[in-house]
Amino acid sequence: MREEVLIKNLLAGDSSAMDELVRMYYPEILRYCMWHAPDAYLAEDAAQETFLKAIKYLGRGRFSGKFKSFLYKIAVNTCIDMHRNKWREHVSFECINCEMDYVETGFEDAADKLMIEELVRRLEPAMQEVAILRFRQDLKLREIAVIMEMPMRTVQSKLRQALKEIKVELLKGGTADGKKDRK
Repeated sequence: MREEVLIKNLLAGDSSAMDELVRMYYPEILRYCMWHAPDAYLAEDAAQETFLKAIKYLGRGRFSGKFKSFLYKIAVNTCIDMHRNKWREHVSFECINCEMDYVETGFEDAADKLMIEELVRRLEPAMQEVAILRFRQDLKLREIAVIMEMPMRTVQSKLRQALKEIKVELLKGGTADGKKDRK
């Protein structure tokens, strides 16, 4: 596999191998960090920090398994650390209060997407992570189990519970702020 060759080359001192690994995985890791960061600049900081840590850990021989899972583990911990230390609270969908007389094409789809994202943000942290990694990052359940250091059955259970909670909220017919839709 190309990834394994690149890691061997990197460990042998070939810096161009890291450039290629970054090109391969940066968009995915940035997309993951965007979910957790309050703005694009902080998401970029988190993604860059993830790759810096990956280089450091690779040099110390702290890598095993798939590089993609290794990167996601680092990204998860980096986002948690940065949230604790640097990030201000995220402005929630509930704070957005706008009335529109004219509805732009696609606005309802965007509003629905924002509502679902807000419902995901309300899940307990482990369920939220599983849902993000599965549906936003399109990772397999096995990869999520490795990243989150959980048994596969636990990942499946958390995903099932997350979907159930979101479905219950959506079936209530309410909006992200818990109020009934005025349609």
